[in-house]
Amino acid sequence: MPTYSCPAKINVALSVGRPRPGDGYHPLCSWMARVSLGDDLLLERAAGGASSFTIEWAADAPSPSAIDWPLDKDLMVRAHRLLEGECKRELPVRALLRKRTPVGAGMGGGSSDAATMFLALDALFGLDVGTATLVRLASTLGSDIPFFFGAPSALVSGVGEWIEDLPDAGTIDLALILPPLQCNTRAVYKTYDAVCPDAAVDEAGVRGLTRRRPLPPDGPFNDLAQAAFVVEPRLRQLRDSCVTTLGRPVHVTGSGAAMFVVARDAADAQAVAGRVRSLGTTAIAVATL
Repeated sequence: MPTYSCPAKINVALSVGRPRPGDGYHPLCSWMARVSLGDDLLLERAAGGASSFTIEWAADAPSPSAIDWPLDKDLMVRAHRLLEGECKRELPVRALLRKRTPVGAGMGGGSSDAATMFLALDALFGLDVGTATLVRLASTLGSDIPFFFGAPSALVSGVGEWIEDLPDAGTIDLALILPPLQCNTRAVYKTYDAVCPDAAVDEAGVRGLTRRRPLPPDGPFNDLAQAAFVVEPRLRQLRDSCVTTLGRPVHVTGSGAAMFVVARDAADAQAVAGRVRSLGTTAIAVATL
C-alpha cells in the first residue's frame, strides 16, 4: 500500500484572542512548524464498494496510549466522508493509520492525518478538487488542518484559515517532552476565556519571533500554557521539574500536554532528551522540517 507521511507540528508561538461574538471561534496568530515525528497513512483504492479503516500504534511510537475513540469520530475518517459528500461519489479505500504522534498532546496529530487523507484522496482518485475547496472543507473539521496543506513552517492567523508560508524559517532542533498526560482542548480554551477575558491577539509578537535567527531558547511563547496548567496541574509540576533539572526554558505546544526545549543542535537535543528521560518522562530529539 502506498504510504503517506502525516507529520506532527509544534506551536513555536501562539497568541489567542477572546472568542468572536456569534460563532465563538477564537482568533489567533501562531507560528506553526512541522516536526520529524508523525503518523503514516497507508492508503489504496478498495476493490469493492466499501471503505475500511484501521488505526494502530506504530512499533516505534514513543508514547502510545489507548485507541478508544469511535472510528466515525476520527478526523481521518471524517475527512474521507466529507470529501465523498463534496464530490457526490463514493471513494472506496483501504486505510491503515500507524500512529506515532501522542493523543491529546497539542501536536495536531489528528489534524495532520485528516489533511493527508484529503490530499491523498485527491491524488488517488484524480479529483482535482483544488486547495481552496480543501481548505474550506478542512476548516469545518478543525482550525489546525489547513496548515498541513502548505509549507512546513507558516504564520497562521484568523481562526486558522489565513496561512503565510515561512520558507526561510530554517531548521530548529528540539527536545520534545511527551508526558503520560492529555489536555482536553475544549477545557483549556474554556479556562483561558475565564482567566483572560480581555485577551487580544499579539500578531506583532508572533511575527517578530519568526525573524529571529537563531531562535532563542526563551523566545517561544504560548498564551494557552497557563490554562493548560490549570486543567492539568501535573503538567505544571513536570514543567517545573524539567526547568529545574535542565536550567532551560520549557515550552508547551498548542493546548498541551507535549512540551519542548529549544536546543543548540541535534546532539544537544539528544542530550536534553536524555536528561528528561532520567526524570521518568518520555522525551525524544526532533527537528522542524
